[in-house]
Amino acid sequence: MEFTRGRHPRRGETRLPATVATAVAIALYAVLPEKLIPGPRLAVPVLEVLLLVAVVVANPVRSGPRTRWSRRTSIALTVLVLATNLYALTVLLHALVATKAGGPPLLLAALQIWVTNVIVFGLLFWELDRGGPVARQQTRRDRLQAADFRFTQDEDDDTVEEVRRGSSAVSGWIPGYVDHLYVSLTNSSAFSPTDTMPLTPRAKVLMGFEATTALITSVVVIAKGVGSLQ
Repeated sequence: MEFTRGRHPRRGETRLPATVATAVAIALYAVLPEKLIPGPRLAVPVLEVLLLVAVVVANPVRSGPRTRWSRRTSIALTVLVLATNLYALTVLLHALVATKAGGPPLLLAALQIWVTNVIVFGLLFWELDRGGPVARQQTRRDRLQAADFRFTQDEDDDTVEEVRRGSSAVSGWIPGYVDHLYVSLTNSSAFSPTDTMPLTPRAKVLMGFEATTALITSVVVIAKGVGSLQ
């Protein structure tokens, strides 16, 4: 039985947004310049696609009961996408800072890496917050793990009625992938939390790391772009 607010049954979260986002991240990595990819161009993307297929086959439409292997596979896929993207970012920054390399191809690659970073940190937040997407949907609130993030819906139950109706306390609202993707996007754009606050040490470390990498990428790319105009 699936629960919301400890009483009402709830269907599992749809997998489509997270699946599409992961596929986009894999595609962006696959078309990066050759120098930013370790080993054969398609080796890592093919492995990522195989892991994604395994995760989707386990729960093709909605997040449902997970075996230990399916959750580990999902997290392993996210970590693999993050690790390969950080490698590409490291090589790119070296190419932009330590050499005279530049031009549209590398600047476009920086945008690809930045977008992938937004996607993959959104996936990490989604996988970890309150025990993961399945736990959030199927576990009573009083039995959930401590929240990693405090969303606005978690604290607006004492405001005007039309806003109050959408709050967690009244509607049983639960954050999904789109909500965590938005947290990642604003963190990479503003380099700090905006309307959603990290609560746990791991959430603060992840958000701090993401903001730092986004800031460094932005500064280097802007400096390179300005230099190319002179």
